[in-house]
Parts: sequence; structure tokens; C-alpha cells
Amino acid sequence: MNLWACSVLLALAWPHAGSDWVRQPFWYDDARRDKVAQGTVWPRPKTITTTADSLSLDPESFSFQTAGSATTSAVCKDVLEPALERYRSLLFWIPADARVSVSGDDVVASLQVTITGTCTQYPSLDSDESYTLSVPSNGQATLQAQTAWGALSGLETFSQLVYEVDGKHLMNVTTIQDEPRFKHRGIMLDTARHFIPVAYIKQNLDAMAYNKINVFHWHMVDDQSFPYQSTTFPDLSGKGAYTPDNVYTPDDVSDVVEYARMRGIRVIPEFDSPGHMQSWGQGHPELLTSCSPTNVQPDIYHLGPANVARNATYDFMERLFREIRLAFKDDYFHLGGDEVHFQCWMSNSDIQDFMREQGFPNNTQGFATLEGYYINRILEILKAFPTRTRGIVWQEIFDNNILSGDIDVSLDTIIHVWQWNNSNFQGIPYKDELPLVTAAGYQAILSSCWYLNFIDYGRDWPEYYACEPYDFEGTDEQKQLVIGGEACLWAEWVDSTNQVARLWPRASAVAERLWSPQSLTDATAASPRMEEHRCRMVRRGIRAQPQGPSYCKYEWNLAEQSMNYNPTNPKPITSGAEGIMGYVQQLLWLSYLALTFGLW
Repeated sequence: MNLWACSVLLALAWPHAGSDWVRQPFWYDDARRDKVAQGTVWPRPKTITTTADSLSLDPESFSFQTAGSATTSAVCKDVLEPALERYRSLLFWIPADARVSVSGDDVVASLQVTITGTCTQYPSLDSDESYTLSVPSNGQATLQAQTAWGALSGLETFSQLVYEVDGKHLMNVTTIQDEPRFKHRGIMLDTARHFIPVAYIKQNLDAMAYNKINVFHWHMVDDQSFPYQSTTFPDLSGKGAYTPDNVYTPDDVSDVVEYARMRGIRVIPEFDSPGHMQSWGQGHPELLTSCSPTNVQPDIYHLGPANVARNATYDFMERLFREIRLAFKDDYFHLGGDEVHFQCWMSNSDIQDFMREQGFPNNTQGFATLEGYYINRILEILKAFPTRTRGIVWQEIFDNNILSGDIDVSLDTIIHVWQWNNSNFQGIPYKDELPLVTAAGYQAILSSCWYLNFIDYGRDWPEYYACEPYDFEGTDEQKQLVIGGEACLWAEWVDSTNQVARLWPRASAVAERLWSPQSLTDATAASPRMEEHRCRMVRRGIRAQPQGPSYCKYEWNLAEQSMNYNPTNPKPITSGAEGIMGYVQQLLWLSYLALTFGLW
């Protein structure tokens, strides 16, 4: 009897045994709905009104239209037209064989992009990034911006409104008015401790665009290596790079700057001096100060900071920085100025003689004055360039200015505040530093609470989300001098294998803090949007790390290399008779196996 029953069960189940597995409803499908906010925007817009009424998008019929300067200005079109092509790809990701027809649905037929003002070839500190976006119930969506840079922000928002349900691309009826809270929103990436190939820099630029971050602060060189290939001084990279292959050629720099420009991102180079220059000395040792052991530092390096007593040092810097200014295009140049150890200068007789000539005392105050003297001369070099150029410096330059009491750094220099005080670093808390910087009349950038190279077990993005640039004692006028901030990724333990995952989506928290209204502070409330945004970045090819136990249907797609990774969807869940047969087939197989083992 058992043998007969097994034969019948096997016969019933066999026709389906080799067919594709049919995915059954799973408990997490329901659980994830509470964890993820589909079709939400990151960073959150200044004002957004949305409804539950959804419209479909048809990849075959949807169109972009342009008006105003978007149609008539060659400068606007230069940025906008490639962007429309990129976003068409980002809008539609469901593979053709998995799409469901939207015939009969209310649809978003088009998006009309209107630029009402003039456009510039490159974004700048004062670029207008505002936009308004309307997705009405009639499906005639409109995006209006003053500039191409605002249009790019609006396109990113429009693309994030799209979500997927049962094989369809959907978007809710929505109205948005948006502009950034801060005009400087940056990522600093160190490519000196580890060389980061251009392809991975570009991937990071894509992620920045998806988060409306508009400054790539490129900390290109440091003590460990000098990968910038200078045409004026080829020995800098020829002897200072890790290998002849670990360099950024002029074409590489041009490629990165152009790639960033087309996404509304400024590229600000940092060539840190007078400290952090050991790699410079490999090709040009004459630039650096020759050190001697002292009682203070018996194991001092042979070569230390820049030799600031030699006029030839300034001639060298003028020629190099002129080349760099032409290559990078932006009005601002980060000069560094941090962590200069004075012991080497203290040990060098030429430096000592120069300080006596200048009337600088031979003590900490005198060496602070000496560094201020150097930075001021470099700032004057920048100001003499034919194209407007201004400096950004780390906070030590300002702190030394206070210590010396003699050197006044130009007020059009931006002070980059980075120190903090906790178990990782014993420095000046930013809440104490920003009042001093802004009271002196300087504009400031904040990074103190956004050092993403420090990692903790678990979800740490809420800590970055909680950091408020205006959280210091000062007048409204002082707080307006804080123009933004940067998330920093120092690369002692980061290279191309992990830099994208280390940054994202942790840097997304910084992006929202710098773009969205100050009142938006609840990380718990933001978590469903963060979960959606992280999964969206993964879908687009960004290896954004998970933020706890979760599920993103695009995670297994990361081997793909296309800009917008198409999901390798499992076969859609079936319903009706086919779904019931799936259960019946599994029951038959289980019965067959039970009876079979019962025979033994």
C-alpha cells in the first residue's frame, strides 16, 4: 500500500519537480514594510507635501521636456542634457521581463524642467541650488530652478520619489519647495595614506550626488605619498608616490573635475603645508627643514616641516600652486596648516637666525608666529593669481594667530574646524572653537563630529545626525558665518576595497544635517527613510553598508558594473490556482518522502 501511494504521489508531483521554484509569502515581507519608507527623499526637502494617491511611470512613454534657459542657454544645456540621460536610467530599474503593464493606470507622462536664470560653467560657493517640484494628479510633472545646479538637485529628488510595487514604477502626488540650509556640504577623502583609483573616486562622486553633497575636498598628498603628477615638478610624484602607477595624471585630475562638475560638485584640492610634507622631500629635500635631535625630541626625523626661512620655498610654492589652480578650477584652495611640530624648527640654526631677524621669540608663541608668517605669504601668492583664489586652512592657523597675537590672517580665508575632545582625541571642542572663529569675523566649516574613519560596533549614523553646526554660544550673525561642514575619511585603514562602504550611508546622515531644516533631529523617525535610501544606493551600484539586520532585494546584485544595477529578482510571488498548486506540490513531495522513508 505504501509503495502504491508513493508511486501516485510521485506521479502527481513529478511534472513540476524540475520547474522553477516559486517563492512563497514570507513573514519579513510584512515586517519590512514598517522598516522602510518607500519613495521617500533623502535628504528631506525643506517643505514637502505628499499624498497616498499614486501614479505609474511607463519607461516606454515617459519623457523629459525643457523650457527657459534649459532650452536656450548652451551653458545650461551642457550640464542638464547629460543629466537627463543619467536620470532616465536611474528612474527605471525593473527589468523589461519583470515589468507589469501600466495600461489603464494614471501615469506621470513627463517632467518639464525649466531653468529661469543664468548658468555658470562650474558650481561655486554661492551657486543657487534651490528648486520647486510638482507631481500633480494629472501626471504633468514640473521642475523649476534658477540654475542648472538647482535642476540637478530637483532631478535627484524626482528620481527618489519613484518606488516599485508588483512590477510597476510608482510615484505619489507630491509638491516640494527645497533649498539647502548650508552652501558648503562636503566629503573629504584622503588619497595619500592609500591610493584610491579614479574609478572609485567617481563612484564616491555618484554617491555624493545621490545625497546632494556638493564639495569633494580632495586631500591628495600627505607625509606617506605624493600621488599628484605635477608637470612643473615631476620629481614630486616621480620620487614621492608609492609607485609610478599610483599617481593622478593631469588627465586623471581633469577627468575627476569634469565628472564632478556634471553632478554639481566642486573639487577643492588640499596640498597640506608646512607640515605633513615628508613625501615632498623625497623629490625635493631642499623644501624641508633639516632637523637635529633635541632634548625635547631625541628621535626627530632628519627632515621636518617646510623650510619657511628660504625665499626659494615660496618661489617653488607659487609655481606649483599656479599649476594646481589651473587644473582644479575652483575659487578655493585648501592649504592645510595642521599639526606642525615645532621641535624641528627649534633645532635648525637657519630657522633660528631667521626668527631673530624677524623679531620672533624662541618659544611656542614665536613658532606660532612663524607658521602664521608662512601661511600669510602663501595666501598672498593665491591672491595674486589672475583668477580669483582664496584659501581654506585648518583651525591651527587661527589658534596660532590667537597665540602669537601678531599675525592677522586675511578675513576672506575660511577656517576649517576639526578638533574635538573625547577618548579618540584630546583637542578643543568645536563648541568652544566656533565662537572664537566667528567672533573674529571668519567664515567656518565644521568637521569635528564627522570623522567617519572612526568606527564603532553597531549603528553610528545617529551620532552624526545629532551634530548641529549652530550648537555654540554666539549671535545670529556669528552663526551665519558657519557656511557648512564636511564628513572626513582619513585613509590609514581605508583603501578602494572599503572606502565606499565606510562612507555610505553614514555620510548620508551628515548630508541631511547640512541640507535639511534644523528642526529635523529625530534619528528614529528618519530610520525608515535611511533604510530606503541605503537600499536605493545599493540598487544604483553604491556598496553602502547595512545599518543593522534588514533585507534589501538588490544586495546580491553588486557584481554588476552598470551605473544602475538591475535587480536579479526572484520569480514573482504567484497567486490563485498556480499559487495553490505550489503548496499542493510541496505537500505531495513531503508526503512522498515521508512514505518512502517509512518503507525503510
